[in-house]
Amino acid sequence: MIDIVCLDLEGVLVPEIWINVAERCGIEELRRTTRDEPDYDKLMRSRIAILDEHKLSLADIQAVIAQMGPLEGAKAFLDELRSLTQVLILSDTFAEFAKPLMQQLGWPMLWCNSLFVEDGRIVSHRMRINNGKKEAIEALRALNFRSFAAGDSYNDLAMIEAADDGCLFRAPKAILNDYPHLAITEEYGQLMARIKEFLS
Repeated sequence: MIDIVCLDLEGVLVPEIWINVAERCGIEELRRTTRDEPDYDKLMRSRIAILDEHKLSLADIQAVIAQMGPLEGAKAFLDELRSLTQVLILSDTFAEFAKPLMQQLGWPMLWCNSLFVEDGRIVSHRMRINNGKKEAIEALRALNFRSFAAGDSYNDLAMIEAADDGCLFRAPKAILNDYPHLAITEEYGQLMARIKEFLS
């Protein structure tokens, strides 16, 4: 079998986009992420309603993202990892948000979702597939890939549990309490060590 490493994006390689938007725009309600709300569709519907209420456009969100960068050490970690094995980023973010971040990370492969935009306003979101991260792991297995998965949020749990091996990365206490059987790493060095053990 061929090995592949699947990583979440936000919270693992880049900061949480919506927390940055909340801070930049002064809208506390936008601080909620998949660390707080396990139902991603519910979370996105709430976000879109808040954006509409405050008359924020896609361009406003993209302006915030353009000023973000990878987490400290993320680019070097990803560069080393990509020299060892194939890497796939599985994210519930949106193509309309991700491009400047992917450029800063050296254009790794990203599977994500898309937005419906009318007159510059985000009107709804479209998930590529329900439970896409877990489905991706299962599809990779059917293609004879052996997978390692890492993430930090509720929407990463099914992916991690479906993979051949994996761990949480800098996950919040609520997730650690609810899923004590999952391994936890806090630093890129720890995560790299676990991945190298998987690859060996």
